[in-house]
Amino acid sequence: MDKQTECKKPVRGTREWAVAEINCCLGCPHGCRYCYARRAAVVKQGRVTPEEWPVCRVIPAEVTKDQPRYPGQVMFPTAHDIVPENLTACLQVLKNLTAAGNRVLVVSKPHLDCIRVLCAEMSSVKDQLLFRFTITARDESLLALWEPHAPCYAERKACLEYATSCSFATSVSVEPMLDTADVVAMVYDLLPFVSHSIWLGKMNRIEERVTVESEAMERAVKRLADGQSDHHILRIYNELRDIDKVRWKESIKAVVGLELPSEPGLDR
Repeated sequence: MDKQTECKKPVRGTREWAVAEINCCLGCPHGCRYCYARRAAVVKQGRVTPEEWPVCRVIPAEVTKDQPRYPGQVMFPTAHDIVPENLTACLQVLKNLTAAGNRVLVVSKPHLDCIRVLCAEMSSVKDQLLFRFTITARDESLLALWEPHAPCYAERKACLEYATSCSFATSVSVEPMLDTADVVAMVYDLLPFVSHSIWLGKMNRIEERVTVESEAMERAVKRLADGQSDHHILRIYNELRDIDKVRWKESIKAVVGLELPSEPGLDR
């Protein structure tokens, strides 16, 4: 091993998937309780108030600007989602990125109407796109609690099926796993419609990002934290480790002893 390789730091977070993060909006209507982007914009940066965050604000300069060609896969979006309110803007950013020759990882808690438009409009460059749909649980009560305004499980799965039927490359992010008791069964439910990978990860920084405003929420946080204990993570890993398409985010790699990547954007 040469000195350059030895000095490389482990890659974490979104850098496991992409060399760059692209966004064109501020705010998101999905209301996910664990959202790192909301905390960054509201608490750390003071760009918007908590009441303003659910309104998706398009940033025109990010939509119209020419995109460079990046040295690896880029991720879009990372700090908001693709929703009906910003679909036109997001579509333009995708066209700008692909026109520059980029490979784009399109990450979303997907709305079927939006995915139908994206598949139609981006069909000529489908070889440059990889959809990654965030599907965190099948239990609608958990989705309603943690992701109250995001699409239901059936709609997200329908998006996966639709993109696959249109011959786009497809993958799934189960990060965070909201229901570790059911996650293995859910993986098997989704696998037939996945061409690339299914990524599993824990909820990170719960105390920092999740506001506990009631006893019910306190119980929900405890249930989730208990469910992602090392015991449960090892059980899930042992049940799914032999499936080639199943991959593990850093939060799980740290528990099961897998090496972290040393280069960004490898997506494996």
